[in-house]
Amino acid sequence: MEASLALNIGLPVALCIIMLGLGLSLRIEDFIRVIARPWPIFVGLICQLIILPGVCFILIIVSNLPPAISVGMLLLAASPGGPSAALYTHLARGDVALNIAFTAITSVVALISIPVVASIALMVFYGDGGGAHIQFQQILQIFAIAVVPALIGAFIHHRYPSIARGLDRPVRIVATVFLAVLVLFALLGQWQLLLIWGPTLGVFVLTFNVLSVAVAYFVPRILKIESPQAVAIAMSIGIRNAALVIALAMSEYMLGNPEMAIPPAAYGLFSYVVCGAFVWILSRRTNARAAT
Repeated sequence: MEASLALNIGLPVALCIIMLGLGLSLRIEDFIRVIARPWPIFVGLICQLIILPGVCFILIIVSNLPPAISVGMLLLAASPGGPSAALYTHLARGDVALNIAFTAITSVVALISIPVVASIALMVFYGDGGGAHIQFQQILQIFAIAVVPALIGAFIHHRYPSIARGLDRPVRIVATVFLAVLVLFALLGQWQLLLIWGPTLGVFVLTFNVLSVAVAYFVPRILKIESPQAVAIAMSIGIRNAALVIALAMSEYMLGNPEMAIPPAAYGLFSYVVCGAFVWILSRRTNARAAT
């Protein structure tokens, strides 16, 4: 009982801290610039909301995964960008301001996309009577723990920039620790299921992660979007807010199914490796061009 209470309190608190850290790095100027040139954001949203959820669904059907893991994977496909994406964008010499703005926009869009995807996924994989449905109060909970802290962080940045600068690093550190704890809880809590489905799920998650980065980078490039902007979109989509999906899945006040937290937990581990490799490849290409 005490462990369950700690989990249900700790998960939302952890997510609030992570989203607050995202908000502390937001600037109004970033949004003004993005609004003035919305094409990269539009293309990124098409990749995020249409192309990659479709790719994820096809992979699920081919892999024949259990219902709970399938739902968790689709929730991950609908989740917004993760706060760490900005750091990877910087390392890859991408457009950091666009990355931050895109991550913020997808966080707001997730208020609608995640409940819709969750309801459809539960219906498809559990049927009419086999699974819970997202209720309006759960949508409000998503808003409260995901969007409101980011807005508070953005307000602090705008109103008290010196305080925001002072809080930015410690909040990021705390957020990273909390994210690591969330992933650990999700994996250890369903260890037996992970042993059974680990190899299949690992291949699945790795494949989806690689495809996410590839689609989010090459589709914008095909549509004549500059490389720094394509990098920003790829990193935001490649490094998703796995903590949001883990919190939604594990909290008994929301979906209350810890099995659904396994895919985002595994994805959270893979994404840093895959996106790190992507940054390394881009850096090698950039250095090679500079040398010639």
